[in-house]
Amino acid sequence: MFTALFDHIQKFIKLESSEIDTLKSCLSITPIKRKEHVLKEGQMCNTMYFITKGCARQYIINSKGTEQTLQFAIENWWITDYLSYHNNTPSHFYIQAVENCEVIALEKNTLENLLVQIPKLERYFRVVSQKSFGAAQMRIKFLFTMSAEERYHHFNDLNPEFVQRVPQYMLASYLDFSAEFMSKIRAGKV
Repeated sequence: MFTALFDHIQKFIKLESSEIDTLKSCLSITPIKRKEHVLKEGQMCNTMYFITKGCARQYIINSKGTEQTLQFAIENWWITDYLSYHNNTPSHFYIQAVENCEVIALEKNTLENLLVQIPKLERYFRVVSQKSFGAAQMRIKFLFTMSAEERYHHFNDLNPEFVQRVPQYMLASYLDFSAEFMSKIRAGKV
């Protein structure tokens, strides 16, 4: 049931069987229905979500009232509002299931206890956070240095299966252009 998470952890650190048992005892799989929110702006985020099945996204609603997708998470990815989670402040983001999902929801108190019991998990979460931060930096670079069409083709080349899973308007907002412009790119009219 938790194989995906344990396989992911083992890529970065080696857990002993007793540590796996300790971790297992603290985890459960939570289903999230398509379009369901696990976090809304203004709420406190005290949970990290590891996607075992499905796709979720983090987004904001901009000053024009338009949803702007900031991050997607698919199988074997973590998603949370790190600032709200770590600073215990209200979130500025929404987290929503794009598809029906199954997640391992790790509450902050549970994680803090696990880090005391299994100190090497600290390294795992540090590496995951660094990789997530690096991906966010590259996304910002692409937004500043590539045209809209280049961003679409770059993303499509790196993640062809992903482009098919996500509604076009969400992908367009992630790539920072309109759904109409997305239609033109896909039709070869740009």
